Amino acid sequence: MADSADTHDLSTLSLDELVACHECDLLMRRPPLADGERAECPRCGYELYSHRHQVIRRSLALVLAALLLYIPANFLPIMQLNLLGQTTEDTIWSGVVGLYESDMQGVAVVVFLCSMAVPLLKLLCQLLVLLSIAWDIGRGYGLLFYRIYHHLRDWGMLEVYLMGILVAIVKLADIADLSLGIGLLCFVGLLLVQVWLEVTMSPHQIWRALSGEDAYARD
Repeated sequence: MADSADTHDLSTLSLDELVACHECDLLMRRPPLADGERAECPRCGYELYSHRHQVIRRSLALVLAALLLYIPANFLPIMQLNLLGQTTEDTIWSGVVGLYESDMQGVAVVVFLCSMAVPLLKLLCQLLVLLSIAWDIGRGYGLLFYRIYHHLRDWGMLEVYLMGILVAIVKLADIADLSLGIGLLCFVGLLLVQVWLEVTMSPHQIWRALSGEDAYARD
């Protein structure tokens, strides 16, 4: 962990050399970081930013893995239910369709957006941002897609949907024969990869790479 640097004599520094804490608004000199280090606010301890090794390559690998998991997670069976001789296979998509056909169109739209549309849009935005940095093209579009991604972050609720699935499994296990499907495994994998991607894709390095600083783009 790097020291967050001295907070005195800041008037002579340029804006690029300064950083403000998002929690307590303390203005301080931006400390240089080595691989694996992070800068914390000396007043409140909030993590200002971190520097991760090969962040672009690692993030690209994770976003591609998440995209590969997306289709099986949403369209393969999550569970198979056998009740009174009737067997049904439930998927994320069939859940949305079932809500829509049950005259719950509003709920169906919300579930579709939060569990399918927004997570896919987030992944596509992340992919386009990373490709614009890796290939050094369309940095302006990369900035736009990264801003869109940040606006979408709070709308992708895979973890909430997973909690709903787990509650349904516990409730249905008492009244019917229930077996879990490959779709649930893919869904959990998608959620874990997305969390890993959020941690790996350091916002500080991405913003600086998009601004054209080659040293950050190569890391």
